[in-house]
Amino acid sequence: MDTVNTIRSHLSRVAAHPRDLSLRNPVVVGLGAVVISAAVGLLLAAAAGADPATAIEALVDGTLGSPFAVGTSMNSAAVLMLVAIGFTIAYRAGLVNVGGEGQICLGGIAATAVGVSLPDGVSAVLAIPLTLAAAVLGGALWAAIAAWLKVRRGASEIITTLLLNFVGLALVVLMVHEEGLLRQPVTSSETLPQSESLAESTHLPLLGLTKNPATIAIVLAVGLAVVVATLLRYSAIGIRLRAVGLSPSAAARLGVPIDRTAFLGLTTAGGCAGLAGGLLVTTAPFVLAEGFSSGFGFSGLVVGLLARGSMIAVAGVSLLFGFLVSGGINLQLEAGVPSSTITVVQSVLIILIAATAWWASSSPTKPAATADTHCGTPAPAIEEVPA
Repeated sequence: MDTVNTIRSHLSRVAAHPRDLSLRNPVVVGLGAVVISAAVGLLLAAAAGADPATAIEALVDGTLGSPFAVGTSMNSAAVLMLVAIGFTIAYRAGLVNVGGEGQICLGGIAATAVGVSLPDGVSAVLAIPLTLAAAVLGGALWAAIAAWLKVRRGASEIITTLLLNFVGLALVVLMVHEEGLLRQPVTSSETLPQSESLAESTHLPLLGLTKNPATIAIVLAVGLAVVVATLLRYSAIGIRLRAVGLSPSAAARLGVPIDRTAFLGLTTAGGCAGLAGGLLVTTAPFVLAEGFSSGFGFSGLVVGLLARGSMIAVAGVSLLFGFLVSGGINLQLEAGVPSSTITVVQSVLIILIAATAWWASSSPTKPAATADTHCGTPAPAIEEVPA
């Protein structure tokens, strides 16, 4: 406890400096990035021959136009939220998890393997936790590969998690094309390459809203966000993660196990993304199919970047992006605008956030106002918003 209290005292001194309320404030940066990206999206819609007003109307109808659209958006938001929560946990430890897509794939594979194997008669009270636990374990083990390479071999987690995405996507293709694995029995040439339907007891319950397909996934995601925010801010492990992220050398002098903490942070991030994969296969149509992850890992990364470490922001941005994902489909149907426009908008957001981070880090700072040392080592500036 003495070590934890020492770290807490040091972090409090670092955080005690007044926050910059200028253009470098995270809230201002996020709003500016969204506005610019939205303008780019409208320009792309106009270039595709669609009237901007028609494009906006189609986007709104696809997100808020019906209870079905709202429910679909909420389910998408839950998946994005889980990936972003994992990204935030790893980021607190100074790690960047870009492997959400692959971790979603492994979580979906593990959940499907359990979901199609459960015998009839197993109650939902047991089947759903077993299936989702398998998803968490699958995602965590997949991230553990990159975490081990990081702490034992010094390999960049950015590169390893990125490359593991492609392996995870290929594994899904393998699983749903090989009958000896998870593909449903082939009865004719028209049999789709996908798994059997998961046992009915593993299907996530609906929230019970009228004509709304929203499941308890959104409740699970919000609940996890609250738990993680509390742990990151008040628990010993949260303090250790932050200390390692701020200055590994200073944290090591204070007795923090650097390798173990980093390994735990990245593995936990994988578990969160794996849970997202489990939610995808336990929601309609209740099968594992090629491309089921639908780029949620990439979008969840964007959410994590925009949230800048704040769990409140994670929830808010996830809802925004969840509605964008659903609206993108309607954008193509009603306005004739390619749904990939939404992906372009998300890409612009990433570029803007990265450019802003570079701008902030390259700007001169006042030594007297920002210098805070421990053991003669300057403490890095805190960029994230408190959870």
